[in-house]
Amino acid sequence: MEEFVYYGELFNIYAFLLTEKQKEIFSLYYEENLSLSEIAEYMKVSKSYIGKIVTNVKERLDYYENNLKHYELLQKIKEHN
Repeated sequence: MEEFVYYGELFNIYAFLLTEKQKEIFSLYYEENLSLSEIAEYMKVSKSYIGKIVTNVKERLDYYENNLKHYELLQKIKEHN
């Protein structure tokens, strides 16, 4: 569950750096809580394609956070308030 919340928050911060297709798929998975199979059926693509996109987006979000550290900064601000 923590991972789910973490990536949801990273998505809120860094979504503007993703493609429209990445945002749509990741949003359906993390915000709408649809399964990979449900998204694949909805988009008329394979489940493995959706899984690859979700994995790729998570890797990108990790990369952005490791370099930009916006989430870390927000957590520090919350701790001090």
